[in-house]
Amino acid sequence: MPKPGAPKPGAPAAPAQASPGPARTPAAVQPSGTPSSAPASSPTPTTPSAAAPALASPESVARARAFGRVTEDGHVYVVVDGEEILCGQFPDATEDEALGYFARKFDDVEAQVTLLEQRVAAGAPSADMQSTVDHLAEQVGQRTMLGDVKALESRLESLRPAIRDLEAVERAAHEAQRAQNVAAREAIVAEAEQIAAQDPQRTQWKQSSARMAELFDQWKTHQKSGIRLGRAAEDALWKRFRTARTTFDRHRRAFFSQLDADNTEAKKAKEALIAEAEALSGSTDWGPTAAEYRRLMDRWKESKRASKKDDDALWARFRAAQDTFFAARKADNDRIDEEFEGNLAVKEQLLAEAKALLPVTDVKAAKRALGDILDRWEQAGKVPRAHMRRVEAELRTVEDAVRQVEDEKWQRSNPETKARSNSMLTQLESKIEDQEEALVRAQATGDAKRAAKLEGELATSRQWLETLRRSAADLR
Repeated sequence: MPKPGAPKPGAPAAPAQASPGPARTPAAVQPSGTPSSAPASSPTPTTPSAAAPALASPESVARARAFGRVTEDGHVYVVVDGEEILCGQFPDATEDEALGYFARKFDDVEAQVTLLEQRVAAGAPSADMQSTVDHLAEQVGQRTMLGDVKALESRLESLRPAIRDLEAVERAAHEAQRAQNVAAREAIVAEAEQIAAQDPQRTQWKQSSARMAELFDQWKTHQKSGIRLGRAAEDALWKRFRTARTTFDRHRRAFFSQLDADNTEAKKAKEALIAEAEALSGSTDWGPTAAEYRRLMDRWKESKRASKKDDDALWARFRAAQDTFFAARKADNDRIDEEFEGNLAVKEQLLAEAKALLPVTDVKAAKRALGDILDRWEQAGKVPRAHMRRVEAELRTVEDAVRQVEDEKWQRSNPETKARSNSMLTQLESKIEDQEEALVRAQATGDAKRAAKLEGELATSRQWLETLRRSAADLR
């Protein structure tokens, strides 16, 4: 190695030393091979000043000695691949101070490289990592620092593929996130299209309108905070979404426009029915008018509904007209019922007489008594409407009971019925005789199976015979 104070053979002449300045303030630091009188276009060396960073630690200075030296006039050289390269000049300072200044520059860059390595290892966002590597590599390449610059360059170069890998992972994650956002937007558009495709006559407009507004808010949220989908994809989805919203709005306007028209038509039709009902409300022709009100009610049910508010108001008017008529009819019926209370007392007494005929023991006497009761029943007149059905039903019960006894007596005395019963008895008795003879023969021949069958049939025939004999006895 050249002795201290002399440049390496073949190296450019050392830059001229700057004039002494304030105490222990180094002169301008020039890069290797660039004299202090170089043109202004040459790289500007770092100039230590009063605001310059503190010098390196003793440990850093000791490490830097292995990679450079300082001449007596303050020139500092770094050794790279066995070649000395001038870092700069730090005059009017001790050797440790000169070494420490340029070692501190190395330490600062190395610290940035270490920080970058940690960021890569932690999977931090890679947005500025490659540019940081380029910037640090440029600083190291200027050879204006003292330390193991080759190792530092190697560390920087080893970061490049790691950063590229990190960028690839981020791109994959970005694409996955983009795919999720596309799917989310697709879902929003699909649901909006589904809502827009509903039958307007079956659509729940309040719920559907609220849901369409929610979908639009979701779209804006995705657009504001989500990953960009690309202009073409985003424009295509937005066009579909906008079309769905436009279609939905058009259907809604058309539906409510038609609803307004239907409401107007329904109001007009129901107002006509109300006019008819009000015209009938003063009638005292109770039966025909009540029938006409029933027809008006049927027409009311068949007519279209207006809006709830209008329909409720129209119904109140229609019902008021009916109530006027039916209230008057009820008042008239109440007056008549009061007149008929006396008739009710008479018929209650007649009912008691009729019920006393039951049970019927003498049909002829019961018929005569019931005929007399019926004559007096007609003469008694009408009863209050509330009791009419009851008293008529109770009287009909007595009539039915007398008629039933009379019918049963006729059936017993009917010659045709008697003859038919006697014929059946004769036939059954003859059949039983045949079965008895057959049973005796089966028993005589030892045919147990046939004998058992004939015994069962004979028992059945005898039961039928007994039943027919009882019936014939009732007919006598």
